[in-house]
Amino acid sequence: MDDSLNTPKLSAAVPRIGNAVSHWLGRTVLRMLGWKFVGEFPAYKKMILAVAPHTSNWDFVIGIAVAFTLRLKISFFGKGSLFIPPFSLLLRRWGGIPIERSRSQGVVEQMVQQIRTAEQIILCLAPEGTRSRQKNWKTGFLHIAHKADIPVFLVAFDYKKKQIELGPARKISDDIQTELNQIYRHYSSVQGKYPANVATNIIEP
Repeated sequence: MDDSLNTPKLSAAVPRIGNAVSHWLGRTVLRMLGWKFVGEFPAYKKMILAVAPHTSNWDFVIGIAVAFTLRLKISFFGKGSLFIPPFSLLLRRWGGIPIERSRSQGVVEQMVQQIRTAEQIILCLAPEGTRSRQKNWKTGFLHIAHKADIPVFLVAFDYKKKQIELGPARKISDDIQTELNQIYRHYSSVQGKYPANVATNIIEP
């Protein structure tokens, strides 16, 4: 079977969802836009999938096409107030996990607890948190990964090369700033849709 997308094979350990229709749709979108995969997908049951740079709404389109193509079941955290019937059923079906910001237990701790109790989970997020240029990326994903003892899998959308670059996966130490600097360096050669909005401000100790 011809695979011009260079689609990676996923381990049985990785949570999956979807069907032939969504798989076809994802592949069709990536083909039409001229994208392909580079790298391999790790065989972890639990991990944080960090996608960057995030500078455009097109990132969401590419991301959904990637998830459909790989039949990848991703999870995301959302405000608990959004999870009301009947929308809560759809949000949970799509991978949504409610978080209560008003609880005395911090948001990071709630996320860590959810990860620890899950049998499988791929938490997908954009470290920048917004499409606009930020001086520094948010570090919450690194704190979550360290406390939950799961790896961060780096995924880059390079618009210049039209490549979905997979990897590496990193185990996160308690030296969060050093970890963030290393991740900044990894993404420094990746060109987002709008390069001027990419911020990788390395802060040396």
